[in-house]
Amino acid sequence: MSKTVLITGASSDIGKATARLFAIQNYNLILHYHNNKINDFKEELEKDYDAKCMIVKADISNEEEVKEMFNNISKLDCLVNNAALAIDNHYLDKTADEFNRVIETNLTGTFLVTKYASKIMGEGSIVNVSSNNAINDNNPLSMDYDASKAGIISLTHNFAKELAPNIRVNAIAPGWVLTKPVKEMNPKFLEEEKEKILLNRIALPEDIAHVIYFLSSEEASYINDEVIRVDGGLK
Repeated sequence: MSKTVLITGASSDIGKATARLFAIQNYNLILHYHNNKINDFKEELEKDYDAKCMIVKADISNEEEVKEMFNNISKLDCLVNNAALAIDNHYLDKTADEFNRVIETNLTGTFLVTKYASKIMGEGSIVNVSSNNAINDNNPLSMDYDASKAGIISLTHNFAKELAPNIRVNAIAPGWVLTKPVKEMNPKFLEEEKEKILLNRIALPEDIAHVIYFLSSEEASYINDEVIRVDGGLK
């Protein structure tokens, strides 16, 4: 019987790369989105990979919408908490509303989705997408984002203990990834950031997706309560 994975933020570059990998492995896919519609992507997966897909829409910072989303999900083996929001600006310009929106989407959203997913998962795996900004590569323009991603690491450790031994909970901490917003950044700035990476390149979304899939797979069945940096190594 095919396993089922829920990927939040499935319309993002990392979300799409992750969905394609799970589709290749014959998982049933539940693709979550909030603002960016993914009907075309669902059709691509069904056509190119013969995947069985379901789309769910929810503001994951809203508990009632998360509950409603899970009313439509009866089976779940893997969860990828990938949905995230970033609003980069100087702290003196950052409003409380902006700060709270980032925290509520990234941190509260991860908590709520995990809370309701755990109720229907018998055995399985949860992978939380944090960031190396949560560890020691902070960005002053994204204090709220950094704090939310650090909170996700704390949630990972707590849920790993609460959900053991049946559900494994791990996190990954990516560095720079060539997503659409990153590609639109100043090339000189990106080149300077690339020089700080031991592998001398910025990650592709597929680089992150492969680690997510590995941690979700049986090959990682004895990995639990870990945070794995996926940043190419920093100088």
